[in-house]
Amino acid sequence: MNTYIEVDPGIELYVEDSGSGDPIVFIPGFTFTTEVFSEQVKHFSKTRRTIVIDPRSHGRSTMTVHGNDYVTHGTDLQKVLKQLNVINPTLVGWSFGCLTVWEYIRQFGTGDIKSLVLIDMPPKSLSLHEDQDWVEGPLDDMAAAYTNYLRNLKGQRDFISAYATGVMVQRELKQEELTWIVEQSLKTPYYIAANLFSSGLFSDYRVEASESSATVPTLYVVAEHWAVTATPYINKLAPKASVEVLGGHLMFWEHSEKFNEMVEWFLKRII
Repeated sequence: MNTYIEVDPGIELYVEDSGSGDPIVFIPGFTFTTEVFSEQVKHFSKTRRTIVIDPRSHGRSTMTVHGNDYVTHGTDLQKVLKQLNVINPTLVGWSFGCLTVWEYIRQFGTGDIKSLVLIDMPPKSLSLHEDQDWVEGPLDDMAAAYTNYLRNLKGQRDFISAYATGVMVQRELKQEELTWIVEQSLKTPYYIAANLFSSGLFSDYRVEASESSATVPTLYVVAEHWAVTATPYINKLAPKASVEVLGGHLMFWEHSEKFNEMVEWFLKRII
């Protein structure tokens, strides 16, 4: 079932809802859409109620100049789950989608969450202690991305293209694959992408990441290029969480079978 959920007057989120059983909810990252989770939908909808969401100003959801921040995205998620009568879900966030999950926890707690899967995102994006903390990247690099790229359509296209080839996947992308990835992002206008980028970079959800993992079964899946830094960081911040390492930033797309097996193994452990 494909549907639209109104989260504010005139603002609708596109949602795909398929399968039946224990619910699992996928939230894509910065400017990306439900389509990146196509292999997860095929797999998990066979045994679970599987929901994927285009966040506000992403994909087929309403483009709006209002609420393009992760505080609002967390509220939006709660409204979608409530309207769909989703009870005790596993929440799966990828990249900045993890911020939506942590913001949901900040606002509404963990009492109605069965488990968490957090894909390749530190709970605090920036740090002055880059040699010790897991971060999105050096402060100067992130500032340059915002200043030099997310100021026009070409800049956004160049930024996502470079990120896709350099960070998201480990193999050489076919031209049609790269075009598809970039087009996913460009569905969000560059001036909205800039708002989301800055909101994400200035977020700090270390408290939520730490406290939620103490009470809710939590799996982190991190990219191989982060593993040396990310694994000890997570083990210290969220010692009860499980950590798996796989591929690049888009590992659930490039290595979908391995990723799905990891998540299945995690979910079966907590039944």
